[in-house]
Amino acid sequence: MPTAVFLDTGPLSLITHPRDERREEARRRLLTLLDEGSLAVLPEIADYEHRRKLLHLESLGSIRHLDALKEAIGYAPLTTGVMLRAARLWAEARKRGLPTASERALDIDVILAAQVLEFADNEDEVVVATMNPRYLSRFVKTRDWQEIEPLAQS
Repeated sequence: MPTAVFLDTGPLSLITHPRDERREEARRRLLTLLDEGSLAVLPEIADYEHRRKLLHLESLGSIRHLDALKEAIGYAPLTTGVMLRAARLWAEARKRGLPTASERALDIDVILAAQVLEFADNEDEVVVATMNPRYLSRFVKTRDWQEIEPLAQS
């Protein structure tokens, strides 16, 4: 099976922004990953986090690009199993004294990590392409979006 690259909100923002000068480079990077055999995945929690911001800003062009991306690449929905795993990750991080967000926060990072871990149960190698690996890297393999190389098929 091909390896999978989960997109965090930073890369999503670059790929879907209609006027960002970095958009074409980000799209080329994504296409290269796909051409080299990697599976690009849009996790539902990242879609939610990015989409809510776009809706607030009334950025209709970006929303259209996000919708198109959602149709073009893999999509990892939230499931009961993901949310149960996220709750365990959140609790374990707190027990170790390493919280990733305030106690009242939704803590999207642990939900994203849980989505990746659930997906990774069926894949050889899974990585999160992000622009801020600080908290995610506690739970899953991350790579900076700007440095990520295509992951060849296993």
